[in-house]
Amino acid sequence: MLVRAITAPALRRWCRGRRGAAAACFPLGRALLGVRGAEAAVFLQGLVTNDVTQLVEEGDAPPALYAHALNAQGRCLYDVILYRLHKSTAEEPHILLECDSSVLDSIQKHLKLYKIRRKVTITPCPDLSLWAVIPGEQPGDASSLPKCADQALLLTPDPRAEVMGWRLIAKKGANLSEIIPGSQVGDVQDYHRHRYKQGIPEGVKDLPPGVALPLESNLAFMNGISFTKGCYIGQELTARTHHMGVIRKRLLPVSFPEPLPAAGVPEGAEILTRTGKRAGTFRAGGGELGIALLRLAHLSEPLCIHLAGDRVKLSATMPEWWPKAAAK
Repeated sequence: MLVRAITAPALRRWCRGRRGAAAACFPLGRALLGVRGAEAAVFLQGLVTNDVTQLVEEGDAPPALYAHALNAQGRCLYDVILYRLHKSTAEEPHILLECDSSVLDSIQKHLKLYKIRRKVTITPCPDLSLWAVIPGEQPGDASSLPKCADQALLLTPDPRAEVMGWRLIAKKGANLSEIIPGSQVGDVQDYHRHRYKQGIPEGVKDLPPGVALPLESNLAFMNGISFTKGCYIGQELTARTHHMGVIRKRLLPVSFPEPLPAAGVPEGAEILTRTGKRAGTFRAGGGELGIALLRLAHLSEPLCIHLAGDRVKLSATMPEWWPKAAAK
């Protein structure tokens, strides 16, 4: 079993802002697939937006990559995180693929459709558990999280954004208090609230298959796409949009200042400006937080959703972790 404990100076700086708080570990209901074989990286390279060959390069290869698998029309089918499990280029490539558990069967069929005769095996990993770790820091123990992860199969910074902390993969039933001493198991709904507050989409509710566009979904901001790699399914529209440099709509975090109706806000609800102009679509949320696809031109305007005759107010914000150029 591979043990990987990775330090991240930038993440530790963020941890220092949470001094005195224990690391919160959230059990994720996402599935893991093992993609293993001599052609594993080459196989995935033609199916996802990021440059998977980085995972099999010599030297300082990244431990994880974020990516989308697209359809031929350039719309998102699956959001995935790819993890490198092999220790060196001398070993057979072994990549773990994280996906929404509700599409596990679908993504297996998708991969096997393009496998043809490649030297690759695709196997579900029900014996593994996946956790999101939002680190805290006990006073005087600046690097306790990485150094105590001796029982983890993989512990790595979330490749999407620093504010998302770490991803932990361990054997199912592993004792988290031994992997990360002092950690606390949190309610997964708190993890989703954290995601929504930061504007990080995850899974089919936030990224409806065949509907969501990768650049509108901030894939480039989340380190999930390479514009210099070779061809992959759905590349044409994505590359054209990128080179045109015009993205009028983006996924943004939204919040509701007033109590919501008991039924909540339905997914796909239309968002309007105060004057009645269509501003976007509500994707998903939890409590007073959510994520929505909005026209950037209406970002600073008062927004609302009409529900059963009532007008529910909401506001959108631009995440602080976005690149500064995004605010222009």
